Formats: sequence, structure tokens, C-alpha cells
Amino acid sequence: MTPAPAVAVRNPYTGEVVGEAPIASAEEVVGALDSAAGFASSLSRHERSQLLFSVADRLGALADELAHLISSESGLCLKDTRHEVSRSVDVFRFAAIEALRDDGEVFAGDISTNGRDGRAYTFRVPVGLVAAITPFNHPLNQVAHKLAPAIAAGASIVLKPSEKTPLAALRLAELLCDAGLPPGAVQIVCGDPAAIVDSFLAHDAVEVITFTGGVAIGKSIAARLGYRRAVLELGGNDPLIVLADADLEEAARLAVQGAFRNSGQRCTAVKRIIAVNEVGDELAERVVHGARALRAGDPFDEKTDVGTVIDASAAERITARIETAIRAGATLLCGGERNGAVVTPTVLDRVPVETELVARETFGPVAPIIRVRNLDEAIVTANATPYALSSAVCTFDWRAISRCIRELRAGTVNIREVPGYRSEITPFGGIGDSGLGVKEGVRETMRAMSYTKLYTLPWT
Repeated sequence: MTPAPAVAVRNPYTGEVVGEAPIASAEEVVGALDSAAGFASSLSRHERSQLLFSVADRLGALADELAHLISSESGLCLKDTRHEVSRSVDVFRFAAIEALRDDGEVFAGDISTNGRDGRAYTFRVPVGLVAAITPFNHPLNQVAHKLAPAIAAGASIVLKPSEKTPLAALRLAELLCDAGLPPGAVQIVCGDPAAIVDSFLAHDAVEVITFTGGVAIGKSIAARLGYRRAVLELGGNDPLIVLADADLEEAARLAVQGAFRNSGQRCTAVKRIIAVNEVGDELAERVVHGARALRAGDPFDEKTDVGTVIDASAAERITARIETAIRAGATLLCGGERNGAVVTPTVLDRVPVETELVARETFGPVAPIIRVRNLDEAIVTANATPYALSSAVCTFDWRAISRCIRELRAGTVNIREVPGYRSEITPFGGIGDSGLGVKEGVRETMRAMSYTKLYTLPWT
């Protein structure tokens, strides 16, 4: 008997095969969609909530195992993957709480002369089928953000994880089955991204497409969506603005944390440090000090702070952008070295705004500093990108804070925090090249995976 085809998953640090994921044929993908489309949840709100709490507990109990699994397939260091598991626990707990929320409203029928003496009531009904695609950079948490809200809303879902990091998604599916999730509610398909997306878009029962990933693929999906909902989160080029009155110790700490956590592979990572000239020199010195204190390398070494990027090709692209920025006039202050898929934490100063390193999203452990004269120029520089996901500002000046909240083109403006600071339940998303459609976050995603139904009753 011929074995089913599978994709080998390799550790980006060692190159060794750490697992396999079955490659679904076109017929199998359609079969999964058909099966999920025919699923009708019989679970009550209470049962959904209890199941989600159970999965959260299982994730917590298996935190170390899951962190090692994520590190093995992604190359991220254990400090980062343990944090990811903790965030995933939050996702399931918040979804469990939201599953119990009273989501209806009551409207009086006699509020106008055209009304009746009665009441109108609303409640939410799950959509028929959700199709989801997740990226490589958060192999567990991104999957959790698709699956948990679908279960909480009572919708069925077929998910395609990244072919580079599918193992955590498959393990999570096992935990869902062990917790008692009915067959058909959640299905995972692995394989060629383009072919699976084609199947998703061609299937008539798919009512919602939720995609987290690159801009080009996201725009391609948007162009072909047709008459269905979209939740598209497509990345960012997030600024950290540091003004003259900022606490520079705090600002440098946020810059280092924001630029280098997860090897810089986060849509909300600090990708541009925009500093006014008065504090630029001291801030750069402090950021360099923080970057040099980080250890890059073996993701399984407990002392490692920065593991690999997703593969050697990605590392080559990052270092190529660094070298191009240096030739354009940027000053390399530290880092910039590559060993396989490891890129050492890199700080550059006086980076020209037109260089690819800062004009586009650079997905790696790089902290580019851009100098500006004042707040006006900082805002203009921050907004000079097609991305508009998150942003952060270091200042104590309430007038400056007010201006930034109003004028920064971003879905999120964080004050004295990293751009990526949020709770798993808060709305999350951007505009422009950062995304389209309903925002993410547990509550918002549940709304995207359900619709409002109205019914009326006479008062007498």
C-alpha cells in the first residue's frame, strides 16, 4: 500500500526533520469542507464554554511540551514559545467566557408613531462554515485565534496552518478531540497553500474567510472573495515614536523588547524607531546596550533570547536589506551577522526612510532608528507607509499623546508600551495594507463568525 504523501517539517536551527504533516489532496480538502458544512453544533452555550475551559486547562498542563514543539518547528526560543502557549491559554479562556455572554438586545415596538405595541428581540446565529489560513510565526496562538472563537460561536471551521509550522495546529486539534469536540466541528488540512485557498474560495458553503499572512496573498484573496465575509490581517510596519521628554530607559527597553521578541517575526513588532534628534544619540546607545545583552542561537538553550527566523532564505533577505540600508547611509551599531537561519540582534541608526528596511515590513530581529526634528515630522514619518496596524509613543506630554491618538494612521496607538501590546480579547487589526474586514480578537472574531437574527412578538 502506497503511504499517504506528507510534508517533512524541519527545525530551522539544526535542519533536522522534527515531524511530518499529511498533504491533503484536492478531493480531501473538498471532503473536509463538505463534512464541516454539514455539521450542526448541538452543544449548548454551557457545553461549549466548558469544552473551551477544558482545552485551556490542557494547554496549561502541557505548556512545556507545546513550547518545545513550537520551538522545534519554528526555531523560536523557549522564552518566546512559552509566552505563546500562555497567550493561547488566554484565548481559550476568553472564548469560554464569551460563549456564555448574553448577546441579544430588546427593542420596544412603540417608540415611534409607526411602531406597534410589542417587542423586538435579537440573538446571534453561527455562520454555516468558516475557512481559515494561518501563518508560520505564531504556530499555536494564531490557530487558537481562529478555532476558539469558532467553537464559542457554534460555527464549524476548516483550517489550513502554515506548511512550515503545522505541528502545533495538529496537536491542538488532538486536544480538542480529547476534550470532546464533536467530529466535523474543526478540521485541519495541510498542503499546498495556493491549491487549498483555491478550494476554500470555490466552495459555496464557505461564508467567512479568515486569513493572517502576507499582503500579496491577502489582496489576492480579497479580489476573489465574492459575496462573503473577510477577516484579513496582513502585517504591519509599526513605529515606536520617542519624543524629547521620554523616559529613555523605558523607551530603550520597549524598543529592544518590541524589535527582538519572537525573532522580530511579529506583525506588531517594532519595525521603526522614530526618535527626535534631542534624544537620538542616548536612545541609540541604550538600545545597543540592550541588544548586545541578548543571546542569539540555539532555541532550546534556556539562556537564548533570540532564536532563528523561519529559515535561511528569510535570514538572507533580512541581512540583504541591512546591507542595502548601510550602503544608503545608515550606520550599523551592532549585529547584522547571519549564521544559517540565525540573525544576530541588529541596531542601525540614521536609517534613510526610503530604504527597503523601513519602507517595507522587515520580518526579523532588526531595530532601525530614524531621526526626526519634532513631533510633526514624527507623525508624518510614521504615517508614510501603506501599512497601518499598530503604533506606540513614548512621552508624558498629554498634548502630544492626544495628537498621536488622533493623527497616527493605525488600528492601535499604545502609549508607553510596545506597538504589539494588547489583550487576546480586545479588537485587533489595521487598515490599508495591514488588513481588511472585521477585526480580530476573540469577541470581534465571534461576531464575524455569526450574524444577528431579529424576531418580534406582540405585547398583548
